[in-house]
Amino acid sequence: MNFRWLGQIGRQGLGAIAFYTGIPIPHTWALEFTGIARWAPWVGLLIGAGLGLFNLLLSHLGVPVWPRSVLVVSLWIAITGGLHLDGAMDTADGLAVLDPARRLAVMADSRTGAFGVMAAVIIFSLKTTALISLPGTALEPLILATVWGRWAQLWAIARYPYLKPTGKGAMHKANLKLPWDLVIGSIPVLGLTVGLAIQQANALNPLSQSLVGFAIALGLSAWFNHKLGGQTGDTYGAIVEWTEALLLCCLTVPWL
Repeated sequence: MNFRWLGQIGRQGLGAIAFYTGIPIPHTWALEFTGIARWAPWVGLLIGAGLGLFNLLLSHLGVPVWPRSVLVVSLWIAITGGLHLDGAMDTADGLAVLDPARRLAVMADSRTGAFGVMAAVIIFSLKTTALISLPGTALEPLILATVWGRWAQLWAIARYPYLKPTGKGAMHKANLKLPWDLVIGSIPVLGLTVGLAIQQANALNPLSQSLVGFAIALGLSAWFNHKLGGQTGDTYGAIVEWTEALLLCCLTVPWL
């Protein structure tokens, strides 16, 4: 029996971790970057679990909730190398331009403008205050936010055109295989929903949480597409960040 596909999955999984995070991967390991978009929600699962365990550790060490939440969100940015936050900042600068024809050029500019800084401050504040407002160590909300954020990115890649001939995001669109990549990327969100529904006394809560995540993912990707006529690598990052922040805020609502 030929098991070479297992090796390919391993190389793509490591490639996804290397691309989407700042987690060091030994340079001697074989990595594959084509088709890694399907593994983005799985990387989100890894990130969310890591952040939740870090929050739990700080809680056990007696760190109060305010500094603990700031440290968790700071680690959140560090783990991703600021990749998605940088995209959110560039997107904010681009959308602030009144002339639609100039937006892509502004987004490609490496200099950060006032609207980009404001977007970063808002995202950091939303995530931090949401963590402060959530009960316990917020393990499940953190995992839900990071997984849905990256599923939203995968949906945007699959659903909308890519606006640039080159760039980091171009390879995701070019190598996406539908519908299978979307199916593979949807397994974590479906697994989380079913698992939490079985675990919790009220099975409607995980279902409603997933519906909110789904609505935010679809709404944000559609809005960016409406404003720009498609997607770029920067909007992919913006979709991740805003989905995470908004979903985390929604999860502070008691009936969710």
